[in-house]
Amino acid sequence: MRRTSVYLIAALMLLLSLSLFAQAPAPAPAPAAGGQAPGGAPAAAGAGQRAPASPANVPFHNTRNDARHQTFVDIAKKGDIDLLFVGDSITDWFFWPRGAEATGGKVWAANFAPLKAADFAIAGDTTQGALWRMQNGELDGFKAKLIVLMLGTNNTASNPVAEIIDGDRLIVEEFKKRQPQAKVLILAVFPRFNTRMPDQTPALNAPIKEINVGLAKLADNKQVFYMDIGDKFLVNGVVPADIMADGLHPTEKGYQIWADAILPTVKNLMK
Repeated sequence: MRRTSVYLIAALMLLLSLSLFAQAPAPAPAPAAGGQAPGGAPAAAGAGQRAPASPANVPFHNTRNDARHQTFVDIAKKGDIDLLFVGDSITDWFFWPRGAEATGGKVWAANFAPLKAADFAIAGDTTQGALWRMQNGELDGFKAKLIVLMLGTNNTASNPVAEIIDGDRLIVEEFKKRQPQAKVLILAVFPRFNTRMPDQTPALNAPIKEINVGLAKLADNKQVFYMDIGDKFLVNGVVPADIMADGLHPTEKGYQIWADAILPTVKNLMK
């Protein structure tokens, strides 16, 4: 009898614990790497909720990029920069290593290094992240002749087109304010290819085309210039794998196409 009572009590306790577990709220989803949600917003606090992306035209301090930012500030303080590139991973891996070496490293060394160029681009960055960086030391300590900006593709999944354009505009205003002697070359955001669902490529590129229409209007052709080299990356209307293996980031061939397309204009604007 005693043993039967013990079994009954154990069974009741098990049923009670299962009932309590079923009623417990689901845990909050894990935040994105570095405690940030896409678009630079703080990670969500509530269970099953995601914070909205931070506005593309409001400076955002992305703490995940602090080490890279400080590296750029230190480079800037040393001076001797005539040509500056600002952007995201597409520009980042033109000079900085992606793994063992930079994908575009040889192209950079042959074409832009002789022009005293610096690459202040960070993989994953957005207009709001770059805007904060430009306001916090990366434009101090040197006097560039030309600044090249290509930025916005990482915003397209999270921010409205008009906001992204305005984010780029505000970055250009920082260039003009902190580097008044420099000319600015805005590059159209590069086309992409959806490698997983090729039929979705037009939808992927639709906001990019709208952004580029707005970016073109930022040029005054006196200090600020605009250049669209997107067609250089296309074969039969799409971006092939030998130019952008993942449909987004240039291969070495892609970086060579980029350099060949802008180098004459870069040299001319640096005179």
